[in-house]
Amino acid sequence: MAGTNYPHQAWRLLVTSPSSGAWNMAVDEAIIEAVESQLSLPTLRLYAWYPPCLSIGYAQPSREVDLARLSSLGWDWVRRPTGGRAILHTDELTYSVIAPLSNPRVAGGVLESYQRLSSALLAALHTLNIPATSHPNQPIAPDQRNAAVCFEVPSNYEIVVQGRKLIGSAQSRRKNTLLQHGTFPLEGDLGRITHVLAFPDEVHRINAADRLLAHATTAEMTLGSKITWKQAAEVFILGFQSQLNLELVPSDLSEAELTRTTVLVQDKYTNPSWLNRS
Repeated sequence: MAGTNYPHQAWRLLVTSPSSGAWNMAVDEAIIEAVESQLSLPTLRLYAWYPPCLSIGYAQPSREVDLARLSSLGWDWVRRPTGGRAILHTDELTYSVIAPLSNPRVAGGVLESYQRLSSALLAALHTLNIPATSHPNQPIAPDQRNAAVCFEVPSNYEIVVQGRKLIGSAQSRRKNTLLQHGTFPLEGDLGRITHVLAFPDEVHRINAADRLLAHATTAEMTLGSKITWKQAAEVFILGFQSQLNLELVPSDLSEAELTRTTVLVQDKYTNPSWLNRS
């Protein structure tokens, strides 16, 4: 079993309530700081979003967001600390992994750590009888590099089913610590994201939705039936434990992490200087 390649280790398991985009991103960053300072154990966090939230990548121009449409739908938006393109967070399970770069499960380069963590994601999906595979290491075609939507193009070692992207992930690294988070769409219309992105006209919007639906999928589309968030969380926990030889210890955010999260929400993740970069 893959987990025997690693020494047995206890990590913290956090299962947090559905929250706003700013809160979710601030929590992940507060955990990075705590893990880097050795105040918290390496952490697997499972979470959801409310209200629905569009997140854009660290370097993605904010002009690609249609703020008027977002407001009319009552949806949220946030800029992630990780790279990549836009994702609409709704009807999904989101995971984050925060661990020291010295840990063998995440050591090495971006692709090496992606590949190791993807083994846990694949194990979770296989438990659900989803025939997922890890997208091979290959260059992205030039005409796909500027896609505004994350799920339109699978990156190296992301999770696909019959060529369609199912789990998208992104990383951020500090001097000594890694954050990887990603999304597992459970159900719903993946094309909804195009309603809140800026396009020159409706033809471009419709074409973008068609391309997305041709290249991405959900658990329900794959299985022909729905799975609950709780079911997805349970198999993720099993996948990480078995493949990475972990004991996941249920816990809560520390008081220090909660305090830091509140500060980060105000000073960073809802701050126009962070959000409105072009």
